[in-house]
Amino acid sequence: MSSTNDPLPRADFYSAEGYTQEESVGAVLKGVIGSITHQVDRRLVDHDLTHAQWVPLFKLAHGECGTVAELARTLQSDPGAMTRALDRLEAKGLVARVRSSEDRRVVNLELTEAGREVAAVVPAVLAEVLNLHLAGFSKEEWRALLSMLKRMRANGDALRAAPANNSATPD
Repeated sequence: MSSTNDPLPRADFYSAEGYTQEESVGAVLKGVIGSITHQVDRRLVDHDLTHAQWVPLFKLAHGECGTVAELARTLQSDPGAMTRALDRLEAKGLVARVRSSEDRRVVNLELTEAGREVAAVVPAVLAEVLNLHLAGFSKEEWRALLSMLKRMRANGDALRAAPANNSATPD
């Protein structure tokens, strides 16, 4: 079921008749992500952090985002949910909201000293958990997997950027 408006040629690995969750790349990826998240959360429990809290801390620490709106957009999260997570981080003394001097409507987010200390723990935990999930992979297999996943992400980016059409490829 191809459309002339498709930004990419379609693969034909799946069909409605033969579709199973066991063979679904999406279902397998969701399971892997769930396992990684669970293991990271288990290791960060001593720092009183949940997934909804350590991810924004990590993004802020690496300068990827600086406002609630940027975090919500980057993490594909609801701004209200992001605000609640940041409220909890602020109550723990890990994040501070600072009104912009250029535009008072903008509220920037900054890590406190305690926030920087906690955020510094996250990369080591992520590296440990990812390495445990990649047990038995060769360096070449890891690179190939990473390359393929990046290609899938680029395909998804191209689909999001394409004009809407009547094909059966929802965003």
